[in-house]
Parts: sequence; C-alpha cells; structure tokens
Amino acid sequence: MTRTSRTAGPDPRRRRLAAGVGVLLAAGAFAACSAEEPPPPANSAPVIVPGKPGEPASTIPPGEATPLEEEAPNDADVAFVRDMIVHHGQAVEMADLAPNRAPRDDVAGLADRIADTQRSEIDMLNRWLELHGHEKVDPAGHGDAHAGMPGMATPQQMRALREARGARFDTLFLQLMVTHHEGALTMVEDVRTSGVNVRVQEIADDVAVTQSDEIHRMRGMLGS
Repeated sequence: MTRTSRTAGPDPRRRRLAAGVGVLLAAGAFAACSAEEPPPPANSAPVIVPGKPGEPASTIPPGEATPLEEEAPNDADVAFVRDMIVHHGQAVEMADLAPNRAPRDDVAGLADRIADTQRSEIDMLNRWLELHGHEKVDPAGHGDAHAGMPGMATPQQMRALREARGARFDTLFLQLMVTHHEGALTMVEDVRTSGVNVRVQEIADDVAVTQSDEIHRMRGMLGS
C-alpha cells in the first residue's frame, strides 16, 4: 500500500502559545504606560516676589506672574553706590600692602581675597552708575573727601599701616579692616531703609553677607 507524503503545517498549539505570549506582553506594556505619572504642567510652582525695602516677600500663582519692573533709583541708592566704590577702594589699597608685609599666610590669603572681590565689585558698581546715567567714580581719587564715611581709615592710620612690618602689620591690618567692614555694614543698613532700587538692595545684601563673614574670620585671627 502506497502512502501519500504531505508537508506538515504549523502546530496549532504553538500558534495559540505565541498568540497568548503576545497578548501578555501587550498587556504589560499598557500597564507600565498607565502607571507612569503624567508630567507636571510647566510653571506650576508659585512665584516668589521680593518685597520693597522693609516689606516681606510674597507669592503669587504662576499664571499671574509678570516681569518685575525695577524701580528707578533715588538719591540714597546713588549715594550708596558711589560711596561704596570709594569705601572698597580703600580696602583694596590696604589689602595690596599685605603681600610684602604680612608674615602670616592666613592674613596674606585673606587680603588677597578682599582685593580680588572688592575690585570686581567696584567694576560692577560703576557699571550700575553708567546704566542709570551717572558718571563713574574713581575709587582712588576721592579718599580724603570721603574720610567721614563709616569705617574709613584716617591718613595717619594708612601711613602707619604702610610703615608696619611683620606681626605689627598683621595686627594693624586686621584691626583696621574689621573697623572698615563694620563701616560698610552701617552703610548697608542706611540704604536698606532709605533706598528703593531692588538691584541696590541685592548689592547691599551681598555686601552684608560677605563682610560679616570676613569680620568673624578676622576677629578669630586676632584672637589667635
């Protein structure tokens, strides 16, 4: 008896198994997508609006946020910026004496930091003056005329600092610079109550933080 050969087709059981696996994979992918948290809407956080000098900050919904208009500076703002340039100028002059006179590395290092920081701030303050239609201030040209500013060293004190060497220089430098920084903090408090320009208030806040920290360090160095 002759048997007729035929090609076997795909196993129905395998087809059902493959189809089942496909359904499971599709269901898993759908579940993973469904479990993902939807992205938060853009600009959903509240906006903090700085208050005017002496007033607290406030928050407003993001949809109501509008760019802040910088209030035009008043005479107190301009005077603060001009005086702070001169004030910084004397601090830089004092700090520039340290490399050839200060035997202590920590004193020399602090003086170098003060000189670098306050030089850059002088440039920034002069740019602010020009932006608001005022002439730049020469930080080295008005020291005697502004000797009455808080914390400024007298000509006699500056002469003594130039002539000092060794441990005497370190002590005198730290003492004069502490007084100088304290004067800057007095100027900051004045403009906080009498100024209106937001940028000037930010500058004053930065001066207060930086110089308060340096006063603390210098007092510790004097104690050691």
